[in-house]
Amino acid sequence: MTTVFTVGHSNFDWSTFQRLLDQAGVGVIVDVRSNPASRLPHFNRIALKERLNAAGVGYVFLGFELGGRPPGGSVPDYDLMAASLLFIDGIAQVEEMAARMRPALMCSEHEPLACHRCLLVGRRLVERGFSVAHILRDGTIEPNEITKDRLLAITRQTESDLLASRADRIATAYRVQGLRIARARR
Repeated sequence: MTTVFTVGHSNFDWSTFQRLLDQAGVGVIVDVRSNPASRLPHFNRIALKERLNAAGVGYVFLGFELGGRPPGGSVPDYDLMAASLLFIDGIAQVEEMAARMRPALMCSEHEPLACHRCLLVGRRLVERGFSVAHILRDGTIEPNEITKDRLLAITRQTESDLLASRADRIATAYRVQGLRIARARR
C-alpha cells in the first residue's frame, strides 16, 4: 500500500524540519497551505522551495486545490470542499506523485487533528486506498489508524453505540473536529 505522509512545519528551525523529512524519507513536499507564507522566513513559499530543492526534496504547491480555507473567506465545510472538482484534481495529483516518490502533505499546524491536511485531505486519501501517516513534532510517525482513535477520543465518539458503527462514529468525529477548527479560525 502506498503511503502519503503529513507534516506540520510549526515553529521549527530549518535543521529540525529537514531532519524530520530525512527520517521519514520524504521525496516531495506537497504544500497544502491556502496561503504559503509564514512568520518564519524559511517556510515562505519561495525560500521553502529553494531549501527543499537544495536538500534533494521536491516541492509542489497545491494550496489552491487542497487548501483548508475556501476562497472568499467563507467558513470551511470539508465535506463540500472534498466534492469540488478542484479538490478532486488535487487529490489526483497527489496520487500520481505517490506512485513515483514519497510525498508529505505540509501545512503549518504541528498537530494533525488540528489541521485540514489530516481532517480533509488525508481522510480522502485513505478513502481512496492510500495509507496515511503523520510525522509528529517529536519525529514519531503515527499511522492514521491511531490518529483516528485519538480523533474519536477528543470528539467523545468512543462510546459504544448500538446504532452507530465505528465508521459512522469516525465520520461524525471528522465533522465535529472540522467544525471546531472552522469556529476557532473565525
